[in-house]
Amino acid sequence: MSHETAAPAPTATPATAPSNPYLRLLATPGARAFTAGNLLARLPMGMFSVSAVIMIAGAHGSYALAGAVTATGLAATAVVAPWTARLVDRYGQARIAVPATAVAVLGSLALVLCVHYDAPVWTLFAAYAATATTPNTGGMSRARWAHLHRGDATALHTANSFEQAADELCFMLGPVIAASLCGTLFPEAGTLTGAVLLMTGVLIFAAQRATEPPVTPGTRAPSPLRTPGVPALLAVFLATGAVFGAMEVVSIAHAGGAILALQAAGSCVAGLLYGSLRPAARVGRRLLLCLSGMTALMSLPLIATATTDSLPVLAACLLLAGAATAPTMVTGMTLIQRLTPQAQLNEGMTLAVTALLGGIAAGSAGGGWMVEHAGTATGYAVPMCAAALALAVAAVGTRKA
Repeated sequence: MSHETAAPAPTATPATAPSNPYLRLLATPGARAFTAGNLLARLPMGMFSVSAVIMIAGAHGSYALAGAVTATGLAATAVVAPWTARLVDRYGQARIAVPATAVAVLGSLALVLCVHYDAPVWTLFAAYAATATTPNTGGMSRARWAHLHRGDATALHTANSFEQAADELCFMLGPVIAASLCGTLFPEAGTLTGAVLLMTGVLIFAAQRATEPPVTPGTRAPSPLRTPGVPALLAVFLATGAVFGAMEVVSIAHAGGAILALQAAGSCVAGLLYGSLRPAARVGRRLLLCLSGMTALMSLPLIATATTDSLPVLAACLLLAGAATAPTMVTGMTLIQRLTPQAQLNEGMTLAVTALLGGIAAGSAGGGWMVEHAGTATGYAVPMCAAALALAVAAVGTRKA
């Protein structure tokens, strides 16, 4: 196999190379530049939905309308994102990501104008649906790492762990930044800031052409959905997303949204620590171990709320429960990379993210129903059962990986 991807430009010898795996990763020529742009573009992903809810609910006095608009955007993303990713694979990241982002930013700006000038309600749905063209920046970044370090399992393991920790950090900080901007400045501030950060970050990211994966002109490969093992793995992501969605709704209902930051923090730290471990020779087996750990740890919040009313105890349990999520996601993404043909890597990872988002929506609905009918303490059974379902699906569908 050709190893042009390893970027022979680094002149550091083993004696002078950084001992920290993340410093070694970022020492790859061009890595810091595209990572900076990608992180800047990824931060708004945790800002837009919160900003939209605050802005729409404040203007129309209806959280139901705000929720319906954001749900419509999520549904549109589930349909559009895989097609955007397929175009990225076929024509290149820079050629597709920049115009796709521009359309999404225009959708965000249109939403701001529609809310500010009290346009008909249907325009809110149309404007927010236009943001579905936002490219999967996390997937594009992972594709660059896979291109730069193809054949180096250790570097790819560290890269996937780094990217997952970055996801957790952005989704932990994004809502806080959005709520602060909307509350201290004006209701539209969160959406406007997110749009500027997204466009700026994608432009910086796309400008780093030296690290962009090459495209294969004229490639008309079938969908990754036809690749053996991928449908089962997407079902695992769907069930894992239900864990996240249910945990979010139940925790907010039980103790408020701030406590969720502990779960994200636990996941972020665990992801970084996981990246320092040796990569698994049998990734499918490692995924089963991670899902088993997640299922066991997701029982802790249920036990805590059933046996005590102490919020510090619940906070500690959420911190521990979060520790299993990043390793599970890192391992799942690694398996997606191994199963998906190189020329379709963006599409494969975007399908995984789409499945995850669908699971989050289903988990949110299931968790909300359980809270309403059985109480918040019992509601914590939903994420635990979703984790067990993910484990069962993985045991059947990915056991040979």
